Parts: sequence; structure tokens; C-alpha cells
Amino acid sequence: MSWLLILGVALFLCAVFTVLGMWHRSIHSAEDARFLQEMREAEEEGANQSLIQHPQIDVDHCVGCGCCVQACPEHGVLAVVEGRARLVRASHCVGHGCCEVACPVGALTVGLGDVSMRDDIPVLTDERETTVPGIFIAGELGGIGLIRHAVEQGRKVVETVAQRLKAQSIAAGGSDPVDLLIVGCGPTGISAALRMHELGLRCTIVDQEGIGGSVRKYPRHKMTLTQPVDLPVYGRMKRTQYLKEELIELWEGVFADAGIEVQSNVKLEDVECRHDGTFSAMTSSGRIHCRYCLLGLGRRGTPRRLGVPGEESERVLYQLIDAADYAQQNLLVVGGGDSAIEVAMALATQPGNKVVLSYRRHAFFRIKQKNRERLESMVGEGRISVLYNSEVQRIGTSESILSIQTEEQRVPADYVFILVGGEPPYPLLKKIGIRFGGPAAEDMEQGDVLKEAE
Repeated sequence: MSWLLILGVALFLCAVFTVLGMWHRSIHSAEDARFLQEMREAEEEGANQSLIQHPQIDVDHCVGCGCCVQACPEHGVLAVVEGRARLVRASHCVGHGCCEVACPVGALTVGLGDVSMRDDIPVLTDERETTVPGIFIAGELGGIGLIRHAVEQGRKVVETVAQRLKAQSIAAGGSDPVDLLIVGCGPTGISAALRMHELGLRCTIVDQEGIGGSVRKYPRHKMTLTQPVDLPVYGRMKRTQYLKEELIELWEGVFADAGIEVQSNVKLEDVECRHDGTFSAMTSSGRIHCRYCLLGLGRRGTPRRLGVPGEESERVLYQLIDAADYAQQNLLVVGGGDSAIEVAMALATQPGNKVVLSYRRHAFFRIKQKNRERLESMVGEGRISVLYNSEVQRIGTSESILSIQTEEQRVPADYVFILVGGEPPYPLLKKIGIRFGGPAAEDMEQGDVLKEAE
């Protein structure tokens, strides 16, 4: 009897585990089917490709544990499909790098991947050197937008320059030419300038804005940074998030303590190679003679305009500094990226504002998940109205005329905020002689200007 009882229990357990296994597989099959459908939809929307850094998955080494999915702060970027991590909506990735840190087997890295066919990314060596020897690009212009990456790249470029100066037996700290011209005083330029100071090298820093670069254009109290950063001279920036104002104050303080000066409100116009291998850089304030040049520019130089009647009005703005300056107003925000979404939400939090968000496409594709969720909530509360498939036709004194498909609609607007991206400094790079990859490189050399996708 005991053997029969044991056999019966064993058969029962086998049946239970078989049913559980089938149930578990059915759940995973349903999830796989759902994620595969999402991947197909993302491909149709154009959201399956990222313009910036994103996860590169080695499927041969991925064990499908899902650690990367759980670590990602932007929902919907990654999923485990058919036992392997897969990119679902790459456009939602902002390159935090949390997934790379979380992967226990090193099967995932965050980067740009193969950029040989990217006509919006300059051709760079592993040392960040362009096709013009002696001119380097780091940070956002090279496709890496995060502050921590820009800081690291700026430091590494300086160390490369220091090694070359030493190999050439050039005494450090020369004033004519300076060892390095740093164009742009955002995170890349700040890191590079501080590392130059540590190494006793001489540099000149120019920027159209001032210390902070494009960070200065962020809306007031905007949170930034996602991971601790090691900043030359200062050391570890231990907090994971800083307000815009806190970052600017910190950077200005470090520069002041180090005695580093920045030439603000200065624009780079051209860089020419001299017969002795040095460079002569023409800026809006005069020429600068340098041995090496680091371009730490952003990808969005000049704000892109709509080119519609009335856009020259002083009520048309291309950035928001402080949402508190606007209350009891009718406000129109034009754009479909994170910048436009964040401006619309900031304005909607001020008393009495009526905010309309206009976007030319039928849905938002390339925005952070947190922004998507908050926007949906504010739309549901009636604090923001969204007009999809709409384009501004003209801007009047107190209203704007929008076309929505085949119809016109008048939208009351005391102020119009246009945030549809910017004109990248590609013409300047082309003028200097820097080459890009991709099939459009030849066209670009013939004078075409590439624009960054919205």
C-alpha cells in the first residue's frame, strides 16, 4: 500500500507541475505576443530607433533574467521576449545606463551602436577626434546627451591632448598658441577646463551663453542628472539629482575657486589649420590661436522657426525660463518632444492659465514615460488641451490660426512657445571640414544642411 500511495502522490505532483508549467508557459506566450505586437507598432511609428545612446543587447549572452527591464526608469523601453531582453521602444530611452549596471552577465551596454550610416553623427575615433586631426568633439554633438557621459568624455579628450603635447615635447601652459580651445561651456567644456587646470595646461573657453551652456536654457527648477558624476577638481557629485540653479551655482563656484575664466557671449565662426599644424579659430570676438580644439557644442544650436506670418512678434518665445512669469494667460505651446511637453506642463501649473499643446503628428512618440504619464493626467484634469495633427498657419495679435487636417481653428494665445527643436551646427562643422557618416555624407559635403529630428 505504501508504494501505491507514493506512486499516487508522485503522479499527482507530476500532474500539478505539468499544469503549472503549461499555465506559466501560456502566460509567457501571451506576454511575448503582446511585446512583439508593441515592437511592430513601435516600428510603424518610427519609435523603434533611438536618436541617442540606447541599450545594445548581446543576445548570445543574455540570460533573460529581466534585471535590465526592472532597472530601467523609463517604462516600455525593454522587455524580455522569448527568453531574451529586447528593445521595444528605443525612442523612449534617454540613456540613463541603469540597465547596463543591473545586467549580471554583462550582456548589455549603452551606446550609439553602429553609427557608420548615421548622417547626423560626425565620424569620430575612439579618442573623440574628428576627421580633422587635432579637432575633437565630445558630449551631445557626438550623440551622447547625458551629463555624466559629457563630463567623462571632456576629461578623456584633455588627457589625450596632454599625452600628445608630452610626446611632442611641447612645454605645457603656453599662451600663444594656447594648448586647447574649448568651445562650449556645458558639462563637456566644464569637465575639460577643470582637467586642464589640474594638469597645468592652458586653455581658452568660449560659450554663447556662459558657464552651464545649454543647461542655462532649462526652465527654472528643472531637475537634471541621474547618476553620481566625478568632476575634475571638485570630486564626486554624490547626489543623483540637482536643480538647474544648483548645478549652475556649483559649476560657477568651482570655476571661481580655480580661477578659470570663461569668455561668454562669444560664438565660434570658423577654424582654420595653419601651416605649422596649429589652429586659428575665428570667433565673434576675434581670433584665437590654439594647438588643439574641443567642440563641446549642443546639437540644438539655433531654435528652429516655423516660418509662418506673425512669428516675428515679441509674444513668440523659443524657451521658458520661469513659468511663474505667466499667470491668467491663454498660452499655446507648439512641439511634440520632451521640451515642449515639460513647458506645457510647467505653464499649466500656474494659476489661471489655459494651455493648448499643438503637435503635427497623431501621437507623441519620443517622450519620457514620466512625462507621458503626467501629461495624460493633466489632460484628464482639463489643465492642458492637446491638438494633434495640427500646424500653425499664422500668429495674430491675440490668437493663432491652426490647421487641423483640412479645417482651420482659432486658438486664443497671449503668448506662443515654439519648441520644435533646433538647427544643429552642421554648417559650421562642414565649413571646418569635419565629415559625417551615412549615405547623406556626400550630399552634406555638397552643401546640404541636415536637421535634427524633432
